[in-house]
Amino acid sequence: MARVPFELKGKSVYVAGHRGMVGSAIVRRLSREDVTIVTVERNEVDLCNQTAVFDWFSRTRPQIVFLAAAKVGGIVANNTLRAEFIYDNIAIATNVIHAAHLSAAEKLMFLGSSCIYPKLAPQPLREDTVLAGPLEPTSEPYAIAKIAGIKMADAYRSQYGSDFICVMPTNLYGPGDNYHPEHSHVVAALIRRFHEAKITGATSVAVWGTGAPRREFLYVDDMADACVHLMRTYSSPELINIGTGEDITIAEFARVVAKVVGYTGEISFDPSRPDGTPRKLLDVSRLSQLGWQATMPLEHGLSLAYRSYLELLED
Repeated sequence: MARVPFELKGKSVYVAGHRGMVGSAIVRRLSREDVTIVTVERNEVDLCNQTAVFDWFSRTRPQIVFLAAAKVGGIVANNTLRAEFIYDNIAIATNVIHAAHLSAAEKLMFLGSSCIYPKLAPQPLREDTVLAGPLEPTSEPYAIAKIAGIKMADAYRSQYGSDFICVMPTNLYGPGDNYHPEHSHVVAALIRRFHEAKITGATSVAVWGTGAPRREFLYVDDMADACVHLMRTYSSPELINIGTGEDITIAEFARVVAKVVGYTGEISFDPSRPDGTPRKLLDVSRLSQLGWQATMPLEHGLSLAYRSYLELLED
């Protein structure tokens, strides 16, 4: 049954999605704990394959699960790969959550996304506004898959007493990000675009959208620290947001990224590209009450992310 505080020491901990930006940050954070970290490569176990997942869990029987695996991307990827985003993410959530139940895992954390909140929900976004209104259309398939995972974890807690919890990270950035020219999130896209402009001597860079939307950005290692903190201190059916509690316009943010990268040309905006949700700021009062807050300053975090990008280019 659910219990807090929850002891990690001496436990086997499976991080699903350990190669991704989120999962790799959780692995880095767990390396400071007295735990046995368990991972498995995608070519060994496809998390969309129910039989493979169930077989692996029955053999490995991890005591703690961080479910960070997901098919993710920015606005364009969400809007064009709609079938892949809903199928893969529902399959991953269904297979891993049920396998954790069958193998009697002691605790599971499901990582959602702030796109689960209604497009025009009151700001800052409170955890109880899920399903209170229509979703942002461009990310609806992904959001619905994440909501399904949240509701599944809640149902297993309700029916079986499973200590399954759900967290909602805000927009993340840092080492391990995806820098695909079409499918990346806004931070990686801007780092890549400004870097390429600096190298080629371009006099202008066009940023997608109007620049008016406001977004909150959290360094991924801060997010991982919050996840470990919540694994220890949180056990409730309610979602819990992970963020900084502060936001910035895309236009302002672009200027900070340009400064970090060292691009000094003009920044313009392309209103033919979608803006997405007008504002996404998480209410982090629940997280604050549990004694955690973000510590990484935005500009310093971006400099670390840029350094990571440059290392990728050297590989």
